[in-house]
Amino acid sequence: MSKDRARSDLVAAYRRMTAAGLGTGSSGNLSLRTVEGMLITPTGVAPAILEAPQVVAMSLAGQAGEGQLLPSSEWHIHTAIYRARPDINAVVHCHSRHATILACAHRPIPAVHYMIAIAGVDEIPVAPYATFGTEALAGSVAGTLGRGRALLLANHGQIALGVSLDQALAVAVEVEELAAIYWGSLAIGGGKVLSKEAMMEVRTAFADYGQQHDKDTKDNG
Repeated sequence: MSKDRARSDLVAAYRRMTAAGLGTGSSGNLSLRTVEGMLITPTGVAPAILEAPQVVAMSLAGQAGEGQLLPSSEWHIHTAIYRARPDINAVVHCHSRHATILACAHRPIPAVHYMIAIAGVDEIPVAPYATFGTEALAGSVAGTLGRGRALLLANHGQIALGVSLDQALAVAVEVEELAAIYWGSLAIGGGKVLSKEAMMEVRTAFADYGQQHDKDTKDNG
């Protein structure tokens, strides 16, 4: 994929994130791994007015070429994830409402619904709080993520990962839905958590679920 096409795809995914109700204004940020490092959305530019040439190219050491806009203030998180997870090619960070409610309560999301398997874990963890835009927050994320594809940031929001932008965005959408389901279940006394055995069966079923020619769909579990 050319860098121009990748920039356009990133802008389109950013707009889809907002259209899905996962953020407001210029909150949230997305990135895509490249051969040289990554492409990431710039800071302070709302998706509705973001143009492809404004997407920032950076190395995974945090170096950006001259003449570009400033990258998202959370670029430390993105580079830390790519360094720790060579299997991941796209990162979505957003402040979706229900995921952020749980993040502010420091509540991980348990397996109250089988679709948590899309995150690759039986419980979506909460990374300890650190100030936004800092290496400390990136370290908190890297230290919490493990092999999963999602986590909550304490008092902040959520992070979703994928082998592609489509998958990372799908994980972010599902995490918000799972957060809403769990939040609602807490209001009526709490949901019943699925057992490890039940979740193992779900992951096995996911291996044969959907259109198998679509790598992103096949990789749900």
